[in-house]
Amino acid sequence: MNFPTIPPLDLAKGQQALDRQNRLTKPQGALGDLETLSARVVSMTANANYLPTRRAVIVCAGDHGVTAQGVSAYPSDVTAQMVLNFLAGGAAVNVLARQMNARVTVVDAGVKVDLPPHPALVQGKIGYGTHDFTVEPAMSFQQAQASLALGMRVIADEIQHGLDMVAVGEMGIGNTTSASAIIAHLTNHTPAEVTGYGTGVSESARLNKIHKIERALDMHRPSPAQVLEMVGGFEIGAMAGIMIGAASARIPILLDGLISTAAALIACVHCPTLPNYLIAGHQSAEPGHRIALAHLGLSPLLQLNLRLGEGSGAVLAFPLVEAAMRTLQEMATFGEAGVSQSDAE
Repeated sequence: MNFPTIPPLDLAKGQQALDRQNRLTKPQGALGDLETLSARVVSMTANANYLPTRRAVIVCAGDHGVTAQGVSAYPSDVTAQMVLNFLAGGAAVNVLARQMNARVTVVDAGVKVDLPPHPALVQGKIGYGTHDFTVEPAMSFQQAQASLALGMRVIADEIQHGLDMVAVGEMGIGNTTSASAIIAHLTNHTPAEVTGYGTGVSESARLNKIHKIERALDMHRPSPAQVLEMVGGFEIGAMAGIMIGAASARIPILLDGLISTAAALIACVHCPTLPNYLIAGHQSAEPGHRIALAHLGLSPLLQLNLRLGEGSGAVLAFPLVEAAMRTLQEMATFGEAGVSQSDAE
C-alpha cells in the first residue's frame, strides 16, 4: 500500500514564532507550554496566521471478537447503541463538540450490526467485528489495508468540507484490550505494564486481560507492520489512516486517549515522521497511555484522569491550541506597546 508523503516541519517559521514570543509584552517563557505549542503548530502548518477555527472530531467505531474472552465490563451490543447515541447528539463527545464549535463525524469501520443511514455517519464497514485474536488473527491483511485506506478517504472528505484541526476518537467495546496489545508490542513493554482497567473492570478481569494479551502476542509474534492485522481493530486502522492523511495535508492532529494513541503508533509504523503532527490532548488514567505518549515523545496538554474515549479529551484541548495561537498573533510586542522590555523583566 502506498502512503502519502508527510511533509517536513517548517522549522524556520517555528523559530520565528518563538522569537516573536520572546518579544511579546510578558516575561520570556511566562506563557509556559502555550509558547512552545504555538511554535510547534506554526511549524506543522507553515503558517504564522493559522487558527483552528474549522474543527472536526472523527469517531471511528468497530466491534472486537476478543470480547468473547470476558475482557470488558460491557457487552459488545453497546458499540452500536453508542454509535446511535453519537448520531442523536447525546454522548459526552457531542456535548463537548458543541461547546468547542466542532463538527462530529462517525465512521462505521466494523460495527457488528448494520446501522441506519445518517448525514453524520460514514458507512465504511470492513467487517462485522474482528475475530477473537486470542485464537486467530483479528483480521486479514486485506482488511487491515482496507481500514487504513478507509481512514484516509474519510479525512480527505473532511478536508474538502474545510478543516484546520482534527480530533480522533473511537467507540468499540473490547478495544482497550486491542490497544494495550498494540502498545505493549510496539513500545517493548509487557502487557502487565500497559494494561489498565478499561471500562472499569475488576482486578481479576484486568489480570484476565493481561493473560489474553500475553497469549495472543506469544501466538502471533507479529512484526510491527503486522500488529494491526494480528491484534488490532477496524476502527483503530481507520484512525491511523485519518492521522496519516491529516499529517500529509499539514493538519494538526489532537490525540485522545489509549486507543487513539495506539492508532498513532500504528500510523507511525508506516510514516515514522508522523509524531511531528501529533498533539496529545490529555493523558488518561490508563497506564499504557502514558507509556505510548512517552514513546511518541509527546507531553499531554491536560491531565484530568479521563478514561471515556470518544475523542472527549482531544476535543477539550481545542481551545488550548487556539489560545496558543491567539496569544502569539494578537499580543503586542514591547516595541508595539511602547513598553520598556528591561523594566518589564
